[in-house]
Amino acid sequence: MVFNPEIEQLPLLKLRELQNARLKQQVAYVYARVPFYKQKLDALGVHPSSFKGLEDLPKLGFTKKTDFRDNYPFGLFAVPESEIARLHCSSGTTGKATVVGYTAADLGVFAEVVARSLAAAGCRPGMKLQNAYGYGLFTGGLGIHYGAEKLGLTVIPVSGGGTDRQLQLLQDFQPEILCATPSYAQVLAEEMQRRGISREAINLQYAALGAEPWTETIRQQVETGLGVQATNIYGLSEIMGPGVSQEDVNERGTGSYIWEDHFYPEVVDKDTGEPVAEGELGVLVFTTLTKKAMPILRYWTNDITNIYYDKSGSRTHVKMGPIRGRSDDMLIIRGVNFFHTQVEDILSGLEHVSPYYQVIASRRGSMDEVEVNVEVSQTLMRELGLNTVTDEAMAQHECLQALQGSFAKKIKDNIGLSMKVTLLGFGELPRSEGGKLNRVKDLRNLA
Repeated sequence: MVFNPEIEQLPLLKLRELQNARLKQQVAYVYARVPFYKQKLDALGVHPSSFKGLEDLPKLGFTKKTDFRDNYPFGLFAVPESEIARLHCSSGTTGKATVVGYTAADLGVFAEVVARSLAAAGCRPGMKLQNAYGYGLFTGGLGIHYGAEKLGLTVIPVSGGGTDRQLQLLQDFQPEILCATPSYAQVLAEEMQRRGISREAINLQYAALGAEPWTETIRQQVETGLGVQATNIYGLSEIMGPGVSQEDVNERGTGSYIWEDHFYPEVVDKDTGEPVAEGELGVLVFTTLTKKAMPILRYWTNDITNIYYDKSGSRTHVKMGPIRGRSDDMLIIRGVNFFHTQVEDILSGLEHVSPYYQVIASRRGSMDEVEVNVEVSQTLMRELGLNTVTDEAMAQHECLQALQGSFAKKIKDNIGLSMKVTLLGFGELPRSEGGKLNRVKDLRNLA
């Protein structure tokens, strides 16, 4: 379903004209209203009167995460505090949270792009949506909530976690749609199987999953376990929240449409900052085109992906590929660039392992080392009569030795790194409780 055909299917030339006009207005707006941007643009020699629009976009430099912290809490706002209708913030890893604000008009756009996204995900007016994103300062819960209502859905605002309650409501209320992080959708699918809850006991048809990178491996597990068609919804608080881009349910695996009438995307080289060719990997950068409370120019997201136009798609807007990782969590191991999602891709081709894993980077002397912990599947554990995988069990069962060796070889062949593989019993690695799941531990700076 296309929620807003007039915009989502706007001819590309018309879309460029709209973007160009909105970008010029946004640059003039921030120059007049945000001291940070006036000072920045003056230093770069850019003035709204001579700014030509999209062709001059690279002249604006970048807005980084540190700029939010340096202007904490409200220094990037373009309107008086009395005009702010809502505040959200994300957790601060260095002491200060990233604060974002919205005017009433911004919240209208927020609901619009989420409604577009949910429609693309397969949702239809009159359906019920179980919202397992966290409510509160995190943008996910409320962002999905109001967009779902705008589309005409009945919202079940469960919030994150509380697996017993989530499963009970899935059975009692029979919602057709689940919104959650991919890792928590995995947990629900796994718990249904463990508790003997059949897919026929629930009524789910669609799942819109986001807030963390995920792969086709997770998609397959969630779709099989919950009986849904799962799509990716992408967003970030600094730009808006969820609903910046979305996969179409009938085009799964081909990328997510970016609603580029509101969010202009670029992909740039992570080292030079120069734009890369269409389809090439780099750092995703966004410029807001319509935000009023906190307009942002060329925000360096740190997300590694690519963008491209799909001429066979149902919309004219550009698509983004899956997030391969973040430029700030990319591990450089013995000169090789490595993202943990590469491990996940390899797991999808292995039998007898669960989709749960953890990557641990450490340093022995001057040498970087990587260990991958992965769980043996529940089925194989039962066949072997094991509760955990001990050294004794490894010595006794050749199938475990073969599994360990096969995984290590595939890592070496596909990634180019030798890694220690440790097999664990099913259920030993952390599970999501509704929030993001951290799959990487980098201990090198702690040594």
